[in-house]
Amino acid sequence: MSLETFQKSDALSLGVELELQLVNTHDYDLAPYAEDMLRLMTKTPLPGAVVPEMTSSMIEVSTGVCRSSSEVLGQLSQIRDALVKCADKLNIAVVGGGTHPFQQWHERRIYDKPRFRELSELYGYLSKQFTIFGQHVHVGCPDADTALLTLHRMSRYIPHFIAMSASSPYVQGQDTAFDSARLNSVFAFPLSGRAPFALTWDDFTTYYDKMTRTGVVKSMKDFYWDIRPKPEFGTIEIRVFDTPLTVERAAALAGFVQALAAWFMEDQPFMPTEDDYLVYTYNRFQACRFGLDAAYVDPGTGQHMPLREHIQLTLHQVQRHAARLGASSFIHMLQSSVERAENDARWLRERQGEEELLAEVIRQAAQRFRGGMAHAQQG
Repeated sequence: MSLETFQKSDALSLGVELELQLVNTHDYDLAPYAEDMLRLMTKTPLPGAVVPEMTSSMIEVSTGVCRSSSEVLGQLSQIRDALVKCADKLNIAVVGGGTHPFQQWHERRIYDKPRFRELSELYGYLSKQFTIFGQHVHVGCPDADTALLTLHRMSRYIPHFIAMSASSPYVQGQDTAFDSARLNSVFAFPLSGRAPFALTWDDFTTYYDKMTRTGVVKSMKDFYWDIRPKPEFGTIEIRVFDTPLTVERAAALAGFVQALAAWFMEDQPFMPTEDDYLVYTYNRFQACRFGLDAAYVDPGTGQHMPLREHIQLTLHQVQRHAARLGASSFIHMLQSSVERAENDARWLRERQGEEELLAEVIRQAAQRFRGGMAHAQQG
């Protein structure tokens, strides 16, 4: 299949997808209720979409095209409130987080959809192990070449995205010692990792044509890259975020992406090179393993520094763009949490330290996801 034409989109427009956990309210294990949730959700008119994911205890929600991170929050809040109401009717709960802390992968069921069945046949047990939960952020690009340039500039900030969104410290009941263990499951797939270094759409098309000729790739969906172009939307899609525990943090991360993209497109702060990728895998591992306590090697200067320092520097660099885009409050929220070395992985570990029961941690995470809905119910 030939590569799709890169569609026109508004520069810096946003779209956000969240993969969410469905858990029962008995022992807070995953519950195969995706079909029931989808049936109930169709009765409520909402922005964006609600669709199934690989296994039947997952659901994916997405916004429509948004102009600002505040609009992202508005749409996600509306979808979240509808999800919570539907879940209450089914006596289940909806939870954020990049992994379910104690689910057993072999108990999962593949959702009955042709693409998921096909992937299950190809990838075997990896398909059920793909019961992991991420946030994807799309940012609009004015043309295809700008999209590729922005993609490769953005790659320097993959560790920042991982550390700030990390919410998957537990797998199969064990503390993995990673802040983001979710990405270890993604890396098992043969077409994961980084995009090829192509700065023009012509060069990228040549690469894509070579890959399709091998028969390994049939469409862009077959690439599980950390960032990939989405020509049908006119965007690039950043895929390394764990799903946060709240929609507010999801919107804040989208605001950070938008402000970064504005900085890249308007100020052209640096030119990406293939050498940027010499330290890419090292930086990504550090962020997955240590979160905000990771070490970071600046690909441009080779300087070693704490990742937290580089995140704070970056948040300061994009402040002017964030202000113009109406994202200042979100950038401030992220700055405050980085200064306190707080991310969702730390919150989950602190709750487990207090409760010593992962089911109770999930119950509290479900309350956290409800946000204002929890207060409304109590009132």
